[in-house]
Amino acid sequence: MKAIVQYEPGGPEVLRWEERALPAAVGPDDLLVRHTAVGVNFIDVYHRQGRYPVQAYPAGVGAEGVGVVEAVGDGVRGLRAGQRVGYALRSPGAYAESRVVPAAACVAVPDDIPDEVAAVLMLKGLTAEYLLHRTHAVQPGDTILVHAAAGATGLLLCQWASALGARVIGTTSTPQKAEVARTYGAEEVILYTQDDFAARARSLTAGRGVQVVYDGVGKDTFQKSLDSLAVLGHLVSFGASSGPVQPFDLAKQAAGSLTVSRPVLFHYTAERRRLEEMAARTFAAYRDGKIRPEVGKSFALKDAAKAHRALESRTSIGAMVLIP
Repeated sequence: MKAIVQYEPGGPEVLRWEERALPAAVGPDDLLVRHTAVGVNFIDVYHRQGRYPVQAYPAGVGAEGVGVVEAVGDGVRGLRAGQRVGYALRSPGAYAESRVVPAAACVAVPDDIPDEVAAVLMLKGLTAEYLLHRTHAVQPGDTILVHAAAGATGLLLCQWASALGARVIGTTSTPQKAEVARTYGAEEVILYTQDDFAARARSLTAGRGVQVVYDGVGKDTFQKSLDSLAVLGHLVSFGASSGPVQPFDLAKQAAGSLTVSRPVLFHYTAERRRLEEMAARTFAAYRDGKIRPEVGKSFALKDAAKAHRALESRTSIGAMVLIP
């Protein structure tokens, strides 16, 4: 079995394509999954860089995958050999031809969802589900601001929030990305490279501000995201692609009774019943046409370093997947 391995933190060049041994036996609560598609995410970059520490080196990379079950632990119920499953895990290791995965983290993938789409719907689709329905339940008539609106998660947020009846304002870096975001549900798009997005968000809402900001960018956008909020507004900081958020004065948020949250997908999916509910809602949203994952680029699994360079260049649109 071949896999992407890193022996130290660093740039894309630390990712090596190597032969690795699978465990001799599958644990009683585990599945052996032969991957058919693997998602590429910024959390993979954070692990590679060492921003999110790994347990030990050499280490695997990758948080989400889809594949076919090849072996089933004795204690597993409800999943079987030959079945397609998907998962999103905190522990890295998805950039591999095969992987042993806890069965509790896996969900059955419906037959009508292609592998590449399913790979996008695991970490990124489930993220959109909890952000819009659980961390902050978006309501019809809400106005929301979505950063990186042409990214993989951003496009899902724009589409799904629009389907829920919200008015979506997105931010992107280029006119090309802005057009994509509009196609996928953003009513207005702000070019943050040209405009003060907080001022524009207030202008677009007659000075009131937005009910919620979904911010996966972090350091570069955090303060102006707060400045974009209406009274009783909610800043959902779910990522830090530009770097960690700097310390801020919580007391100042009392001026607008603002709330700030820093949710993590894996806390929501830790409970099996909730994971199944989230997956069912996400798959149904795809089936009903509420979300259409944009797979911008596919790479061979062995070319994971190229995928990371493309992701970090911020020139990509939509999701990236690796194909074993």
